[in-house]
Amino acid sequence: MTNLKYRGVFGTMATMVKNEGPRSLYSGLVAGLQRQMSFASVRIGLYDSVKQFYTKGSEHVSIGSRLLAGSTTGAMAVAFAQPTDVVKVRFQAQANLSGPNRRYNGTIEAYKTIAKEEGLRGLWKGTLPNIARNAIVNCTELVTYDLIKDLLLKNGLLTDNLPCHFSSAIGAGFCTTVIASPVDVVKTRYMNSAPGRYNSALNCAVTMFTKEGGTAFYKGFMPSFLRLGSWNIVMFITYEQLKRALMVVKLSRESSL
Repeated sequence: MTNLKYRGVFGTMATMVKNEGPRSLYSGLVAGLQRQMSFASVRIGLYDSVKQFYTKGSEHVSIGSRLLAGSTTGAMAVAFAQPTDVVKVRFQAQANLSGPNRRYNGTIEAYKTIAKEEGLRGLWKGTLPNIARNAIVNCTELVTYDLIKDLLLKNGLLTDNLPCHFSSAIGAGFCTTVIASPVDVVKTRYMNSAPGRYNSALNCAVTMFTKEGGTAFYKGFMPSFLRLGSWNIVMFITYEQLKRALMVVKLSRESSL
């Protein structure tokens, strides 16, 4: 019966609420918020500026320029905010522990403990693999949103409003899940493997493909899509509304001068 404890996404949520209470669904929320706020402010907030830098202010923006801008801001976000990701992963690892078995009781304590015991390098552990992963995800997420939105507007299918932003965000979420799932599955399998089982992340990927086939890279696809899809909807709709509000403020200030 223990193997049947969790059945599907919604079955898992129902079981967690029943056995651990509603708060279990928000376990590690503070660490997750710190990570998302830090990463998003760089990778999304600087995307348009970096894109304009690569195109030198030209109105025509090629796919190459968009990919380059997405890769750049994705890598910059990791270089700046990697400590928040390290702390989030550590909190996830101790999620099932309680009392004295828990190594960290709060995020601030986690930052201090890691810096004290492992040095500043400990806070930036796994930076290079995460740069590669975040560059791929950021490219897919931002560039597909950009392209889908442009396609909808140019073909007159939708105007630049909420339905357009919602549709573009859903499409970007799906494309990101398709691209990111193999990377995330390999990363999780490699990080949780016993010492010496895999020589590298590449060796882990090859072994998975040889023994389990291509479908192994898409285990947990639906939960990943629900997570990335909902995240993209909230993120891009909020981003577009904030951008529009800032433009209104800017125009009102210019007109009053």
